[in-house]
Amino acid sequence: MKLVVVSAGLSVPSSTRLLADRLAAAVGRLTPVEVQVVEVRELAVEIAHNFTNGFPGRALGAALDAVTEADGLIVVTPVFSASYSGLFKSFFDVLDKDALAGKPVLIAATGGSGRHSLVLEHALRPLFAYLRAVVVPTGVYAASEDWGAEGLEGRIERAAGELAGADAGLVDRAAGPGRA
Repeated sequence: MKLVVVSAGLSVPSSTRLLADRLAAAVGRLTPVEVQVVEVRELAVEIAHNFTNGFPGRALGAALDAVTEADGLIVVTPVFSASYSGLFKSFFDVLDKDALAGKPVLIAATGGSGRHSLVLEHALRPLFAYLRAVVVPTGVYAASEDWGAEGLEGRIERAAGELAGADAGLVDRAAGPGRA
């Protein structure tokens, strides 16, 4: 499985990237994966230039190609003003409108408190549904108090299993009847 992780964390180190890495590792324990990480903060200037000139720079073009060619995605954003970050949204705004059609996507977010956990259902899931991605049922939200607490690892494992299973189902369908 070619898995692309899109992380929109802004700091280094980033809890957003930490969650992304834990999700990718969990998928890797279930199925063979080739992981490529896209750090959106490193593409901020090229994303802005893409909006003004209509063309991606070299690094942004490579990231967009990786997402388009991926078998599955893990997307993780920090929560800002009760939604995904503007930079996260801007990355998906410059992606071709058909790039995610039928692609399995695991959605995740990080935030300062559990009060923002509905960002998964009210912002991320509708965004990826609009992009015609196949969003796995379990999204993972990690608040500051979740790190090291009971429950986060179970949500990570459940969501990873759903993504690995979604990819296997898509591969089986692509093989056609009796060829899986």
